Amino acid sequence: MQNHCAVSNCTSGKSGSQPLFRFPHDPARSKKWVEKCQKQDLMDKSPSQLYRFYRLCGKHFETSLVDRSPQSAVLKDDAIPTIFDVLNQPQNGQVKRTKEMTKEDEKEDKERKKMKQSPAVTTSTDVHPLPDEEQYKEYLKSLFEVFALLGEQSIAPTGPSNDKQDGLSSSNFQALLEYRMNCGDEAVKKRHAVNKECFSPALLNQLIDVCEKCIRGKLVEEVQRNGYFSLLTDDLVKISGEWYLPFFLRYVDQSNCQQERFVGFLSFEGDGDALAETLLSKITENWGLNMEQCRCQAHSCSGTHSSKMKTFAAKLTERFPLAVLTQRSTRTLNLSLANGMALSGVQLVLSTLKKIESFFSQSPLLVVEMEHAISIFYPDKEEKAKELKEICGTSWTGRHDAFEVMVEILEALLLCVDSVHDNEDMRWNDQITHNALEISKALADFEFIMALVVLKNTLTLTHAFGKNVQGQAADAHFATTSLKAVLHTLKEVSDNIDVYHEFWNDEAFNLATAMEVPVKVPRSFLRKHQLESGAIRPESYYKVHLSIPVVEHVIREITEIFSEDHLRILRGLSLVPTLIEMHKSMKPEEESIQVFQKEIPNPGTLSAEMHCWWVKWSKKGKGETFPSNVHDTLQLPDVKFFPNMLAILRLIGILPTLAVADGCDVAYKRFKTYMENVPDQFKSRSLALLNVNYDVGWNLDSMVDVYMKTYPDSGDAS
Repeated sequence: MQNHCAVSNCTSGKSGSQPLFRFPHDPARSKKWVEKCQKQDLMDKSPSQLYRFYRLCGKHFETSLVDRSPQSAVLKDDAIPTIFDVLNQPQNGQVKRTKEMTKEDEKEDKERKKMKQSPAVTTSTDVHPLPDEEQYKEYLKSLFEVFALLGEQSIAPTGPSNDKQDGLSSSNFQALLEYRMNCGDEAVKKRHAVNKECFSPALLNQLIDVCEKCIRGKLVEEVQRNGYFSLLTDDLVKISGEWYLPFFLRYVDQSNCQQERFVGFLSFEGDGDALAETLLSKITENWGLNMEQCRCQAHSCSGTHSSKMKTFAAKLTERFPLAVLTQRSTRTLNLSLANGMALSGVQLVLSTLKKIESFFSQSPLLVVEMEHAISIFYPDKEEKAKELKEICGTSWTGRHDAFEVMVEILEALLLCVDSVHDNEDMRWNDQITHNALEISKALADFEFIMALVVLKNTLTLTHAFGKNVQGQAADAHFATTSLKAVLHTLKEVSDNIDVYHEFWNDEAFNLATAMEVPVKVPRSFLRKHQLESGAIRPESYYKVHLSIPVVEHVIREITEIFSEDHLRILRGLSLVPTLIEMHKSMKPEEESIQVFQKEIPNPGTLSAEMHCWWVKWSKKGKGETFPSNVHDTLQLPDVKFFPNMLAILRLIGILPTLAVADGCDVAYKRFKTYMENVPDQFKSRSLALLNVNYDVGWNLDSMVDVYMKTYPDSGDAS
């Protein structure tokens, strides 16, 4: 294979600044390339041979046909070479001249002819590439192709052995490479013949490192090319015994479609400000993200790590004030509020909800068993029983009203799991009966019951608001007007917590009595403070350690997340055509749009443009339908004639509070699938990045180039 241009007399080579491009696989396009080159030895080659062994340099293509970046140059799919010096063309007149010869060209031609007549000069200037280096490149491409396949299919490169000293003797990675050798991959075969240890663990780690760099580099470049973005994090995950924080970026691409991309993990080991500084440094310096373009941030983290996550969010806001803290759409508001509470009772409820969801997913017969238990507890309320049965057939643990549903089915649920654990008819396997016992123990704990009741009664007040703000555009816009009332009600509860806690305690006491659960203070608290069981009354304990902290936390979080800047962005939804038509008597609030002044292209024409936009959508013809969300509005052909409106809608489109359009959340779904389906011992940060982003269109040649620059001595070592 060549590492210089196949065109006669073209001086572009490996050391030149021009990139080299393979001949296309497609026979028709390959033939066109050959015809343009007008070189007889190329005409005798098959498309496959041309693809594997020959290249054309970038100087033979129009600049518009080459997409360049700091790390690589990529040729467009339909590119055809059209630029050739006359000296490089035959004299048969078959190829049209694309460059006129100047006097300087003629002079250079004469000098070149003189040089050809001198063997000494020819020997010193005509430097051919080393075959070993080209073979090494082909070998690396084979390795990257195998690794890409493993990543796309979520197959761990390493074998099942947990002993790192065993190397990769039984790995999937080596097995596929051996298969390629058996199928005639000469590059890998020759390399393996020279060095039997060429598939070393160190080499695999290097390939992983380069893949991760190239993929993330392409993602970051794509995001920043499209303007502003939002930085999102998800729940912490444990990989190889360490906690890692997953990062996503949301943006609107050049076709005005919402996109969300997974860009990788960062270690979450450490405390406070030092951890926050480390995370920011990695994002900006290692990943190359320009955080000046970040306009929103949203985080999802459990109570045990929430304090560190808050420190990171605060540090990010301090350094980049325009990155507004918002709510993440992938989890309901009520569940997000509960997740941020570092209270043992609340975390017990949340962990039990996860166990319940996993438990019923094991067999549809378990859902039938639950429906039977509901029928027993609601014999005279058929409509209510039917409603609860339908809910239990869904993923109800993630609903806005999950805690309300849990209270209503609690007794039936305990009966169901106890029945499964007893297993009198021997229908259930050991794993299912064990899981049933774990859930039963949690349900029969008064701390669980009390925490559930407090969560239900407190978060009922935010239920409607959360459902609206994460719903359709009209509902989210309405939610901005109802927030004040929600906070007022919560503060009233806080001011009269003694009265409200008494009601909540009575409800929990009655529920525990019906379930035959003893009312008591958590044993862990008594042991920690070395108290006797009757030293403190349960009612007093749960008021101080549960009811008051829960209400205060909800007020604090709602106030912090739904800041005035966040609400202004949500009010920008008044530009959605359906809302304009619904409220045609009122023009969109110009004051709320002023928050976007610094980001719009023509601030001076904002008022006039907004009036034209309002006139356009305030009247609807018979049978006409208007877009009802940001995504559909951005897809309107006419939106390009309203540059300020387009800029504002693109900014609203990156708001993490609003759910992305169907099909735009593929990366998040792939990420969840990877984390749920891949066994813990095979989970890999880099492999997850490759698996989730296998469709980014990365280039093998650029990966090889990056590898050779990053590890220049590896060719000699292996």
